[in-house]
Amino acid sequence: MPSKSHTLLAEKRTVVGKKVKQLRDKDLLPGNIYGKSIKSQAVQVALKDFQTVYHEVGETGLVELSISGEKKSHHVLIHHPQQHPVTSQFLHVDLHEVDLTEKMRVQVPVELVGESLAAEKAIGVLLQLTDEVEVEALPTDLPEKIEVDISNLKEVDDMIKVSDIKAKAGYTITEDPETVIVRINPLEKEEAPAPAPAAEAVEGAEVPAEGEVKPTEGGEKKPESTEQKPQEEK
Repeated sequence: MPSKSHTLLAEKRTVVGKKVKQLRDKDLLPGNIYGKSIKSQAVQVALKDFQTVYHEVGETGLVELSISGEKKSHHVLIHHPQQHPVTSQFLHVDLHEVDLTEKMRVQVPVELVGESLAAEKAIGVLLQLTDEVEVEALPTDLPEKIEVDISNLKEVDDMIKVSDIKAKAGYTITEDPETVIVRINPLEKEEAPAPAPAAEAVEGAEVPAEGEVKPTEGGEKKPESTEQKPQEEK
């Protein structure tokens, strides 16, 4: 089904550079809007409102952006929101204005559905190798996600490729058909047990120090070998 439009209100932003931290302290998210028919400009949105919209549409859902002081709204997609690596707090966002009559290519998330018999019975390990695929569609027809049913994965080496996915009406999958989405890998083999430690020396037995020659039964020392050891290759 086509993505429904969500609304977001923005204001023109005059604070730039390192001073944008002041905006974040006020729960405002700095960003930029850009596109073919619009000159890039700095904007800011309420962080709470952005989080709500982003949670619902991700980077493939259409957003109707209104900028204070402007009569015309903008149809945008959220692009690569920057987040703090530790706190995951949103730091900046790009808003890409799109033409509703022009097809575009975007990466759409892959969601696995169903249960794999091979994984359930511990026959193998389920491994997802691709979590996004490229699709082409009008902005209003972009899917928010693509579901992949894994219930037919029953044996080791069973897999699902892009070519196995049936696209729904409104969009075309343009990813390489041979790209593997998910596969059943063999179970990891258990490591061989470590060899038992060597028996400890008999208590009280005399152990020669490194480099020392132990006397023979007759009290004489064995002559040192004159044979030279081969030198290690450098």
